[in-house]
Amino acid sequence: MVRVVHDMLPQERQQKILDALKREGRVVANELATTFGVSEDSVRRDLREMAQAGLCRRVYGGALLPTPDFPPLSERVATHDRSRSNLSRHAAGLVGVGQTVLLDAGSTNVLIARALRGHAVTVITNSPAVAAELAGDRVTELVTIGGRIDPGSGGAIGTVAVQQLALLQVDVCIPGVRAVEPEFGAWGQSGEEAAFKQAMVRASGAVIIVATDDKVGARGSSQFVGMQQIDHLLISDQVSADLAARFESPTTRIHRISATSA
Repeated sequence: MVRVVHDMLPQERQQKILDALKREGRVVANELATTFGVSEDSVRRDLREMAQAGLCRRVYGGALLPTPDFPPLSERVATHDRSRSNLSRHAAGLVGVGQTVLLDAGSTNVLIARALRGHAVTVITNSPAVAAELAGDRVTELVTIGGRIDPGSGGAIGTVAVQQLALLQVDVCIPGVRAVEPEFGAWGQSGEEAAFKQAMVRASGAVIIVATDDKVGARGSSQFVGMQQIDHLLISDQVSADLAARFESPTTRIHRISATSA
């Protein structure tokens, strides 16, 4: 972070904090105080005002990018997003011929299911929307997991669904994510949702996480898998190089996918 030697208005300081958040995914209060030559109280006040405006999420000692707020599943699926489409196609390409994949609920996973049509794989899903994409396909085998459909995620979660997962052992899983960040890995929206995703991870030989730009560097409510358990992380090339570098580890392959190529 570049040291700022001249005085600035709080609004200017907050804009620079926001720029740092987008670039690095997090900021630390005492480092900001040193950078701007102000007290930590002033920085905490900045972060409090930014959090109230929905620009960051305050955590102990600093702040992270805010947890994204998403429209209903039907709206997300209907919205064309080339970057998300490219991520989805790349994720589908990581599922090998003859493999079995656990495919969670979510708009990105609906697109992954669409990309898997006609592929000689088995898809097991808790999502009616994912199942609808694959129903009737003569090549892709479809298996559904039952239980209560959560209106937020659009998938079956809860005790019944988790019990079904406990009977499975598959090649790969693609859990839906609310957010992903380098320190703690991938996050869900609720404890019940996270428990289902944890069961997906336990049932799988490999874990693929696909995160659109608004989820990268943010934090959700319930963590379900650490970075050391993620085999593949797919993000777009629009994520800053500084933030992408923080995800690098010996156990995780980072795929930076073009956001604009057709």
